[in-house]
Amino acid sequence: MPDVTINNVIVNFPFKPYSIQEEYMVKVIECLQNGKNGVLESPTGTGKTLSLLCSSLSWLLTKKAQLQAQSLIGAIEKPDFGGHFFKQLSNGLKEGTGDSKPTSNLGWAPPKIIYASRTHSQLSQAMQELKRTSYKHVSTAVLGSRDQLCIHPEVSKETSSSNKIYMCHSKIKSRTCFYYNNVESRKDDPLFKQEVLDIEDLVKAGQKFKCCPYFLSRELKQNADITFMPYNYLLDSKSRKTQGIDIQNNIILLDEAHNIEKTCEEAASLQICSTDIAMCIDEITAVMEDMASNVEQENDFSMENSGNTVKDFTADDLCILKAMFLELEKAIDAIEILNRNEGDTFPGGYIFELLGKAQLTHGREQLVIEKLEKIAFYLTTTSTSPFTRKGHALQKFSDLLKTVFSSGNSPRYREKIKQCYKVYIQLEEQKKTKQNEVWETKKILKKNESKVISYWCFSPGFSMQQLMDQGVRSIILTSGTLSPLKPFISELGIPIELQLENPHIVKGDQICVGVLSQGPDGYSLNSSFNTRNDPKYIASLGRTVLNFSCIIPHGLLVFFPSYPIMKKCKEEWQTTGLWTKIADRKPIYVEPQYRDGFINVMNEYYEKIKDPSCKGAIFMAVCRGKVSEGLDFANANGRAVLITGLPFPPLKDPRVILKQRYLEEMKKQNKEALSGQQWYQLEASRAVNQAIGRIIRHKNDYGAIILCDCRFDNPSFKKHLSAWLRPHIKNFTSFGIIMKELKDFFRYAGHTFPQPNMLGVQFTSSCVSLPAISASFDTTVSRTGKATLKQKIETPSTKDIFNIDSYIKKDEKSKQLVETQKRNLFELLETESKPVINFSNCKLRSDYTTCELTKNISEPATKKRKIKMLPIEFNEHLSGASTSSCVNRDHTDNTTYSQQIFEETNNKETDKKALGKAYLKEVKRSLSEADYKIFAKMIQDYTRTGNLEELLKILQNLFSPNKELLHLFIGFKYFVKKQHISVFENHITLITNTQT
Repeated sequence: MPDVTINNVIVNFPFKPYSIQEEYMVKVIECLQNGKNGVLESPTGTGKTLSLLCSSLSWLLTKKAQLQAQSLIGAIEKPDFGGHFFKQLSNGLKEGTGDSKPTSNLGWAPPKIIYASRTHSQLSQAMQELKRTSYKHVSTAVLGSRDQLCIHPEVSKETSSSNKIYMCHSKIKSRTCFYYNNVESRKDDPLFKQEVLDIEDLVKAGQKFKCCPYFLSRELKQNADITFMPYNYLLDSKSRKTQGIDIQNNIILLDEAHNIEKTCEEAASLQICSTDIAMCIDEITAVMEDMASNVEQENDFSMENSGNTVKDFTADDLCILKAMFLELEKAIDAIEILNRNEGDTFPGGYIFELLGKAQLTHGREQLVIEKLEKIAFYLTTTSTSPFTRKGHALQKFSDLLKTVFSSGNSPRYREKIKQCYKVYIQLEEQKKTKQNEVWETKKILKKNESKVISYWCFSPGFSMQQLMDQGVRSIILTSGTLSPLKPFISELGIPIELQLENPHIVKGDQICVGVLSQGPDGYSLNSSFNTRNDPKYIASLGRTVLNFSCIIPHGLLVFFPSYPIMKKCKEEWQTTGLWTKIADRKPIYVEPQYRDGFINVMNEYYEKIKDPSCKGAIFMAVCRGKVSEGLDFANANGRAVLITGLPFPPLKDPRVILKQRYLEEMKKQNKEALSGQQWYQLEASRAVNQAIGRIIRHKNDYGAIILCDCRFDNPSFKKHLSAWLRPHIKNFTSFGIIMKELKDFFRYAGHTFPQPNMLGVQFTSSCVSLPAISASFDTTVSRTGKATLKQKIETPSTKDIFNIDSYIKKDEKSKQLVETQKRNLFELLETESKPVINFSNCKLRSDYTTCELTKNISEPATKKRKIKMLPIEFNEHLSGASTSSCVNRDHTDNTTYSQQIFEETNNKETDKKALGKAYLKEVKRSLSEADYKIFAKMIQDYTRTGNLEELLKILQNLFSPNKELLHLFIGFKYFVKKQHISVFENHITLITNTQT
């Protein structure tokens, strides 16, 4: 690996760095040497993360060597200098390689590096980069939550993060967590000292050594030269304290910092409702009732045990807290909202006034926080069922107090609150319920009187200044999309001495960038609020996607401004038939709005890209969504990206309105500050820049970037695009011109630039910041329809659509694909996930009472083996086999009778539809008439939409509550689509484990 000397620091790089990489590393080392803050932009694909890691770690190792040398010189000058010192120095030098703890009495304390990014997937990618370097020997650690790291069988199943925390604490106190008990003995294992372990690696190591990955990561952090963690751990003062993160004299590297402003604001903000206060009262009351019901504990409640939980609070504590909440509830009820339709805004200091009415003032909050968390701990750990656990409201109120009183009571802090915060109060009925709150039961107060109190921070500088106040040595913020830098820096509110805006490493002939103002029918492309629901606009956009899908090779990304707009377009295109025509050319995958199934849909997309029988795929996603940042669509995975509109924040959202007002107030004090309107436009342009950054991922990559909205032609918007992109933007005046341009570009690029092999990418949980996915995802892969090859490439209207027949290669693979697309759903299931159910006209012998598919011989769990089921051709056995012979057959060869049937009948030409008849007859016999109608409709919906999430919900409702019917749930596995089988099996495993 070559060495390059930068500012007297020798940096070892995996290859000879490009000039822009050297320039980037110069700025990094300059920041670290001088203890300065920097904002560095380098486009995605320029090796930014690799340059950041190599330069910062080389500086750190150099700094440690200098400090050790200074300590050595100082020690030599001392009269007691001798061999004992050399022994200490030797130990200190070993610390650099993770072999021992730093020697505290040598008199030197080298800084450490904290590397933070937004998601765990981004952290994993950074740690993979580190493994490629010569710095992989440095001691590393990665911090994650219990959601990612807990491996305890009981605790890890909890859906609530706060429940996991309390249950974990309970098991630690009682020494009943086997994994935690092993941490102390396992933490010094060489594996943890010599290798770079990301979240996934840490979990695997924890499972291997039977020790807790969560607490192991905290142990490794103590001696780590560099610690990787998500933003919120660092920027949220509560999380910093909980995780024990020391930032004094340390270096903070904030990668992917384009989200830092929003993250800072959210970390310093909170929201609480009248119903939350009511639930706090209910939870306190529940503990009081529990206390009163046990006469033996009335006089000595403070230290008595109930099960394994210590009640370290008194009856007086409960009475005081209940009185406090009643006073607060009274104060909130007394608030008069003048603007009842939208809500009222109060100064930031109003929160102290409101809490003061319940005697919650600075200096008293800490005692209240301690008591609330002890009571919440009691409520969580004494409940035997996760569905009856309480304590959430008390924990939420505790978090409120931590946030409000986080920075003391100085006049400077009070003034900052007044300037940076607003309290927004609205009626609770106006608040939209989030998905994860659907199942929460809240005590509803008087009609139209429940209120939502939002305590919102509008200054990212508030949290950034808190970091500076902790004595941090240097902060470097970097990303591929920070432009324009001036407004970004003004929002941060901290001194930024060094800046960099790097060009891209690719050349102009590797990209095709332009603005398309009209569709193939000449209709204006404009997704503004007034036109986004226009059927003519939606149709024109669909035809645009259809035409592009025919000439853009491999992967095509289509980004929409929001989920509702994407959903609207999808529904309209399905209604008019455009969706089927697009999908006939390239299978369509849709980004799920929620987290369930995201990994599955990504893997399916990548698999389709590398499928030689397919002409690529389309991925439809949303700007600011899960796909728009952090994911890699290099090479064939993303040859073009279409941006279908400007993703402005919701104009009438109260928080957006107040943010703009705050900025206008700041601009009155500082003319150079960002205005509200400028911020609003920047929010859209930065989201666009992020979506664009999914393609062009390395030096030899190439792709097209098409901005499909006439508003992109505005000069004020163009200047906010990334600097490397601006010189190459073209304005395509007609659809014919862009089609010719794209055709020529991809023909040239295909012959000029290296073509990577089509091995594809396996998207795993290590690539995304999500917990393990169980079942559902929103993906549409349309293979239905009876289009011929001519119909497949034919445009909706020959006079409206540009003729693209000349761009379609009519090879044998295309013909085979069209033949496949002629099949209906059940024919598809017959070939892809045998056997197949024919759900219509099913008849069966009246004496057939058992679903033979899933009834296996019972055997000890330890002897059960995973058996690969062969294709089922069941007809002859169904007509001849009796129930008793299936249930009680001898099992000496460790093969289930079901498998025997499969093996015996596999070579016979039988009617495969008989299995479907058998299964359907058993379902009809087992369900009520109403439930059977639900089951039948479920099949129709699954046939039409392929929605596995909805299928699993209905199956679980019908069969899971009754253990006698669980075999019908399991049996349905053989009738789902091939691509859904693994997800279905995981879901079944989860259910069976829960019931056992």
